[in-house]
Amino acid sequence: MSDTNADTHAGTNAGTNAGTDAGTDTRQLLDALYRDGLAHDAAQEDRLLRRRNLEPEAATLLSVVLQSMGATSMAEIGTSNGYSAIWFASALARRNGRLLSVDVDASVQAQARTNLEAAGLAATVELRTADGGAVLAELPDAGLDVLFLDSERPEYPHWWPHPVRVLRPGGLLAVDNVLSHPEEVAEFRALVERSAELESTVVPVGKGLLLATRLGT
Repeated sequence: MSDTNADTHAGTNAGTNAGTDAGTDTRQLLDALYRDGLAHDAAQEDRLLRRRNLEPEAATLLSVVLQSMGATSMAEIGTSNGYSAIWFASALARRNGRLLSVDVDASVQAQARTNLEAAGLAATVELRTADGGAVLAELPDAGLDVLFLDSERPEYPHWWPHPVRVLRPGGLLAVDNVLSHPEEVAEFRALVERSAELESTVVPVGKGLLLATRLGT
């Protein structure tokens, strides 16, 4: 997904009867959105107009991590059609947590809102139409449990040091596509690996997840 995505018809009708009561309904909505995203992206030549949703295996892993660490505050940069936001909000809602999802494109955020409403999770997510780097720069120090980056990868180094600054000690930075697009994240990975404030690893799940925890107490 990307904070520069733009497709006014991105998956807003998929699974609109899904409810809040059962995980099965939410999972059916997620499956429908993911299938719709694959079909859309296969037919879309412009990379910036693709949805580029998080892979289900990576989404499942992050959901488990969020729940195991008891996360209640998270931000994601790159909303797309709300696929990943539904995964994250479902996990955060177990502890009455909140997700901030940022994208520069108001049309994809409208799609995401429709899908979040279908999942019964709209109240758990703040959708903010803005530049991801600008939002990170304005967030308070140590205010997030988790930050997820799934946006325009070459921009990430320009956001430094905010991806670290906004995390609490013990907080998690997660970055998608580090194995599928290694050249685009090489500079950012180098910053992460050189940082004395982070301990990181790359997990070969989905398209490759960089996971880094902020050290300290």
